[in-house]
Parts: sequence; C-alpha cells; structure tokens
Amino acid sequence: MNKTVSINLGGFFFHIDEDAYQKLNHYFDAIRRSLAPDGKDEIMSDIEGRIAELLNEKLKNDKQVVSIREVEEVVAIMGEPEDYRIDDEGPAQKSTGGSYYSTGGYVPPRTKKFYRDGDKAMIGGVCAGLAHYFRIDPLWLRIIFVISLFISFGASVFIYILLWVLIPKAITTTEKLEMTGEPINISNIEKKVREEFEALGTKFQNVDYEKMGNDARRGAERVGNGLGRVFTAIFKGFAKLIGAFITIFAAVSIIAVVIMFFIALFSSSLPGRSIWFPYADGFNYTGTPIWLIGLLGLFAIAIPLFVLFLLGLKILVENLRPIGTITKTTLLLLWIISIAGLIYVGVAESNEVSHRGKTFERKELTINPTDTLNIKFKYNSYFSKTLYKEDELRFTQDMNGNNIIYSNNVYLYIMKTDEAVPYLQIEKISLGNSASEARERAGFIDYNFVTEGNTLILDNYFITGSEHKYRGQQVELYLYLPEGMVFYPDASVKEYDDTDNSFFDLWFDSENVYRMEEQNVKCLTCKEQAGEEEGEMMEENINLSGASGNIKINGEEIRVNLKDDKDSLNISISGTRTNN
Repeated sequence: MNKTVSINLGGFFFHIDEDAYQKLNHYFDAIRRSLAPDGKDEIMSDIEGRIAELLNEKLKNDKQVVSIREVEEVVAIMGEPEDYRIDDEGPAQKSTGGSYYSTGGYVPPRTKKFYRDGDKAMIGGVCAGLAHYFRIDPLWLRIIFVISLFISFGASVFIYILLWVLIPKAITTTEKLEMTGEPINISNIEKKVREEFEALGTKFQNVDYEKMGNDARRGAERVGNGLGRVFTAIFKGFAKLIGAFITIFAAVSIIAVVIMFFIALFSSSLPGRSIWFPYADGFNYTGTPIWLIGLLGLFAIAIPLFVLFLLGLKILVENLRPIGTITKTTLLLLWIISIAGLIYVGVAESNEVSHRGKTFERKELTINPTDTLNIKFKYNSYFSKTLYKEDELRFTQDMNGNNIIYSNNVYLYIMKTDEAVPYLQIEKISLGNSASEARERAGFIDYNFVTEGNTLILDNYFITGSEHKYRGQQVELYLYLPEGMVFYPDASVKEYDDTDNSFFDLWFDSENVYRMEEQNVKCLTCKEQAGEEEGEMMEENINLSGASGNIKINGEEIRVNLKDDKDSLNISISGTRTNN
C-alpha cells in the first residue's frame, strides 16, 4: 500500500502516489538546474503547465491516482533536461520525416491547433493564425482577404469578425507551440521563451529613448499647436463676425444721427418755416438756442459711435493704423463738454417745471335744487369738430392770428356739497420754477362755460399763449351738487369725467338719470339698478311725440319734459311721491 499526495500542477489538481511524486519532483529539480537564470521562472511555468496537460489526458477520471508509470510516460514525451540544452550551435532536437525523437524514444507528432497569432497580427491575428495552420505565408492570405472585400461586397468582413470572436488567441508558450505544430517539450519551450526574451530585449536595445522623448514632445506640441490653431481660427472668425456687426451698426447709427441733426437744425430752428419749431420752442424753457442743444446732442452720441466704429474696424483689419493722440484728445474733450452741457441744460429744464401752482374760481349755478341739472360738453368748431379728447397739446393760432397752445386736458369731478345750491369750482393748473411762478402762469389759461336754463355747458378745451410754453397745463372742474339733486349727463361727459368710480360711475350702455345721495351718486334709470329695492318694478309711460311723459319708480312719480333743440335733446325732470 502506497501513500498518496495531493498537488496543484499548472492549475490542475492531482492525486499522486508518493513514488511518482518523488520522481516528478526530482525531474523538475533537474530541469531547473539545466536552465539559465534568464527567464527560468517563465520556462518552468510553461513546462509545468504542459506536464499537467499531459497527465490530465492520461487520467480517465478525476479520482484516478497518478502512478509512476504515467510520470515516466510524460518524461519520455518531454525528454530529459540534459538532452535539450540550447546553445549557439543549434538545437539538439532531431527529426526525420514526420517523426520526432527524444530520450524516451519515438513520440508521434502533435496535431496543430488553430489559434490567432497576436505577435504577427495586423488587425486581430486571424490571417497569421491561418498561415501557421496551413503552413503558408500570411501575406497571401491577407491579399486574398483584401480581394474578397470587393468580390463578396464586404461579406468577408463579417467572416473575419466572426473568426476573430470564435478563435482564441495564442497566449502561453504551449499554445504558441501548438499553433505552429512544434513538439511541446523542454527544448522547444525553453527555446520559445528565450526567443521571446531576446526579441523583447532587442526592442528595448534598439529603442532610442531620447528620440522617442523628442518625438513624443514634438507630437504633443504639434497636437497642442494644431488645437490652438483650430480654436484661434474659430475665435478669429467669431471676432470678425462681431467686428463686422459693430462696424455696420456704428456706421448706420452715425449716418442716422447726422441726418437727424441736420433735419432738426434746419426744421426746428427756423420760426415760421417748420411745423417742428413751435414744439421744440414750446419745451425749451431756458431759451437755449435749439441749434446748440442739437450740436451738443450730436457730439454726445456721435463720438461714442465713432469710437465703436473704429473698434469694429480694428477687429476686421489687423494692421489698421490708429488715430493720432491729438485726435483722440480732441474727441474726448468734445464729448466731455457735450455731456456737461446737456446735463446743465437738462437740470435747468427740470427746474423750470419743478413746482405746481393753480388758480381757482367758484361759480354758483342758478338752478333750482328740485330741478334736473343737464350737463354737457361742447367743442369750438374753429379748433376741432369733435367732442372726443384728441389733443393733449397742439401749437396753433386763433382766429386773430395769435400763436396759442390748444389742449383737451380738461377733467370733470362730480362732488357732494352740504350747501343748498350747486356750484362749479374751476381749477387751472400749471408748472413752473416756483409755486408763485406756476400759479402766475396758470392764470393765463383761458377756459369758459355757460349755463342755459337748467343746462350747464362746459368747454372741452382751453387755450393759453404759446409764449408761456407747455408746462403741463390742465383744467380740473369740480361740480358740487347738494344731496337729493337729480342730474342728467349726456354722452360727452363720459370723455372728461374723472370721478372716483366708487362714488360716481357712468354707465356705458345708455344715457341715464342720476341723483346725489348721502354716500354716493345713484342711477335712477339704469336697468341694472331699477327695482332693486324690495323687488319693485319700474313703470314707464313716455310720449316722445308730445315731448312729455310720466315715469313711476318705486312709487315716485316723475314728470319728464323734453325740449328738442338742433344740437341736443334737453330733459327736465320733476317728481312727487305718491301712495300708488
């Protein structure tokens, strides 16, 4: 009965009896002694891997124990180490015909295996592996493959990729020997490993590290310079585009500013010859010559545009000659003087309209509080033909040829008074450099109204002399009505009424009759408010052809008298409370 030992050989696990283990261990020691120090570990690793493959082939199952007989058979195949020394004179390996000989006797040649040759590969090593298998030059296979690309319309590419995926690559020394069909013994393994070490050493010896470093540095510099040139070209192109835009914009703007200056100069500085002069002069409170203001504005705007134009040209033209120092200094001084002048004129102009002043007059209306007050606006047919607000400011002449300012800035406010009679308060407002000066200018505003019976007729405009300039002049009309007074505003009042809607809100669907209440104004004839109290209905009985009629609202009978004039329809209303 023999003892068994478990060993790990070349990645394989074996049970081996003690005698076989001793023989195999002595065999490995002999091989180690016969090998040169260079590459010894790699050679031993390949030999162990090959012996493990041979033992694995001879065992029928995993539980079989390796005996001394299997070890001797393997040694016969691999050969004794002293018979396979590789020297400069050539190998000791002998071969005749298709047979291979070793110290152990005749060993039949091994069948070649198909591997991809990674050492001689141009792409994946498929053609090189096929060349080893069929013992032909790989160049012919590569030529055939290139020709097949055109014959098969690219189908050979898929075949190559399939072979690349399916065929393993020869990595170990044993696999490389199997790929070439050489016997896998100690001699060939050592020879193959030494060839690989020599080839690797030759590569390292032939490498010019200084040249490689210089090439790498030059390559990196070329790549960096190339990328730099690409980005520089992109930025230059983008800069040229921006420069062209700046140049065109500045040039067009300069031309437009110059044209506008000359138009304004010759059209607004010549009184009596231009429609612009009255408006330019009407806002020129300080009396500064208009041509001087225009010149300051021209320099203030045109000089920065000119600098912008030069900047755009500088971007477009690299060798553009710069302007002289004297020119730069002159332009800078002109621009500073223009800005300072415009600031001074602007401050002076603002000071002329910095204060608000007003005058007012009170006119009592001789109307019976129990009667209905009719309110309407009228226009002056000489200045306008409409009641609509259309002119906040117009410089014109009156029928006597006087230069005046015509304006529709008229506002009406319905107010409540505790007095017994209604009255109209007229407030004329203007701006000036002081409150007293503004109040004085407000006194020059000409505004009129008239009363005809129960009708209050208000002008929808006012005028003032053009020599007073336009200083935000306006007229505010405050109509104070006692509680219980009924009034009828016609359609023209809607244009000028500015009363708070929570107190008095004109209805936009029709003309209605209103009454002053304690808290606000109440609409008596609005459909939305009729019959609100206790759900009572409004009764109407109006005979327009007879110019009279009766209206009964919530038990209050109102008598309506209509007077048909050429310009308007006047309505007077009176009423008494009934018990109906």
